[in-house]
Amino acid sequence: MQQLKIKKLNPQATLPRYGSAGAAAFDVCALESGIIQPGSAATFTTGLAFDLPEGWHLLAFSRSGHGFRHGVRLSNSVGLIDSDYRGELKVRLQNDGWQPYRVQRGERIAQCMPVYAPQLELIEVDDTSETERGDGGFGSTGR
Repeated sequence: MQQLKIKKLNPQATLPRYGSAGAAAFDVCALESGIIQPGSAATFTTGLAFDLPEGWHLLAFSRSGHGFRHGVRLSNSVGLIDSDYRGELKVRLQNDGWQPYRVQRGERIAQCMPVYAPQLELIEVDDTSETERGDGGFGSTGR
């Protein structure tokens, strides 16, 4: 099994963990409390830094309960943490709901999925290979 090294930048930080045996993403928690007013956003620190192996990245997603129950989501929809970034993971939450949302210290505020995405050599070509789909997009594969 691959390992992901995690550094606590603050002793009060909560180490991430998977919520279930089949979870694809692990949860990260807020280091401090705060209130997000409707139509506003706020940034929360996690107190964590990740030592990702080369070619590995983290995709950060909103937690489904935040969106369905409270109208809260990541402000940038999906976050991308590159393998060479060693700074603190911060999460900016946007409140699209009608009520203020209170984030508690230690609350799970996002979920992160490790993905393998090596850099590829980028080469200009005159043509691309043929596929059955071709250049059909925006619903071309049906409903």
